[in-house]
Amino acid sequence: MTKKTLYSLIAIVIIIGVFGYEYILKAQESANSIEKGETAKSETNAYFLPTSTTGQIVHHTGYSLSYSEPHEQAEWVAYELKQSHLSKSNFKRPYFEIDQTVKTGAAHWRNYKKSGYDRGHLCPAADRKYSQEAHDETFLTSNISPQRSDFNAGIWNTLEQKVRYWARKYDGVFVVTGGVLEGHLKSIGEEEVSIPEQFYKILIDSNTGKTKMIAFLMPHQNSRQPLYEFVVSVDEIEQLTGIDFFATLDDSIENKLEASSSYKEWSFN
Repeated sequence: MTKKTLYSLIAIVIIIGVFGYEYILKAQESANSIEKGETAKSETNAYFLPTSTTGQIVHHTGYSLSYSEPHEQAEWVAYELKQSHLSKSNFKRPYFEIDQTVKTGAAHWRNYKKSGYDRGHLCPAADRKYSQEAHDETFLTSNISPQRSDFNAGIWNTLEQKVRYWARKYDGVFVVTGGVLEGHLKSIGEEEVSIPEQFYKILIDSNTGKTKMIAFLMPHQNSRQPLYEFVVSVDEIEQLTGIDFFATLDDSIENKLEASSSYKEWSFN
């Protein structure tokens, strides 16, 4: 064997060793991420994720959430809703399952049984119909909150449909939603899942050339009032929840947008 051949073989062994080592490192990193509930997201824009008051953020394929163990539900669920996500696919409705990535243990779906409250989706299944996996993920118990049936099927559903309309109009919006988990709340089930007295939904659009946002705060009861009656500033929801929703925005933009409560500026710009 010539020296040239020997050197070539040594070089090949070194290259294989380097790539093999990198592969092992990536595999270990992936395993650690999954164990921590930090699965990589393919359809969620991490740039707009709010802060967590609980320190327990979980990433799924189609949405992220911050889980509140004292209230046994998410304090917020966040996801991007693109025009391309809006599909007429009719996937079979799966059973609810406990979210195993919640380290403190997500609430069991049985807490809702015979409680008089719906298992109200925070990220709606209808917003994740672009794939079976994304759709079925919305049936994890970390993505539900106790909701009155008339509220869930009434004004809250009207708002969810309007969000889909805006996602088409603006070619995508980023959504943050949850119940206000403050005060002495009633609860359901053995695990005492809190019943929010108010629910919020915040939207931000940065796809149309001018960043804008709008926030809705609704009492947990059905209503026949138009949606614009529930528009509040993001600042108001931050004061109620203690959550900083758009900390990654430039301060001058964040302060201006979060102080606004204009339905007109959102709908006609």
